[in-house]
Amino acid sequence: MQHIMREYNEAIVDTDRDRAFLVVQAALDLGITPEEVVFGIIIPSIELLMKSNSDKQGVCLAQHFMAAQIASEVVDKMVPLFVRAPEIVGRVVIGTARGDFHGLGKRIVTGCLKSMMVDVTDLGLNVTPERFVDEALAQDAQVIAISAMMVHTARSENGCRGVRRILRERGLDARIRINVGGAPYRFDHGLYKVVGADSWAENGITAGRVITELIREVRRC
Repeated sequence: MQHIMREYNEAIVDTDRDRAFLVVQAALDLGITPEEVVFGIIIPSIELLMKSNSDKQGVCLAQHFMAAQIASEVVDKMVPLFVRAPEIVGRVVIGTARGDFHGLGKRIVTGCLKSMMVDVTDLGLNVTPERFVDEALAQDAQVIAISAMMVHTARSENGCRGVRRILRERGLDARIRINVGGAPYRFDHGLYKVVGADSWAENGITAGRVITELIREVRRC
């Protein structure tokens, strides 16, 4: 298993999607179960990227994106082959704030969350506060994740501020948490508090860890 894990990680570092899938297929051919592929290769690889990022080892955006995309695709293929359906960690609705049409960061976060056994509903781009909240209730989600790549969409009442206002009006603050991400929050680390979010994530990889922590926080309440 160790050499498979090493080869998979090398493919991710090289952003070599085809090679990564060949490694996964080789693991299956060796008799490694779909469960072991997900929990013994894919999730540890994502966690290793989280550690590399926190240690400032220079993991680039391309590696984030490739790791998330591959992880999401592998998990989607492996889960139907599980002997028993895996337990879902929690549920998240994600989208970009109203007026924002930049979706790359959101796609990275979605891939990472799926690889960590989080059920994700992607609302797409240009999402209104009302739709964020309504969909979170419909999906019984613990977290609303909002991406904004421009300062005015991050600060707007059509973004996180509006979502927070609706949650308070409906008495949902204790039931649903808000995570935000995007360039404005990297430039101003205190901005997430200004707009009423519970947390922020610097990039797509760390967002996976931050959001799963929020899910566990809600479930403990």
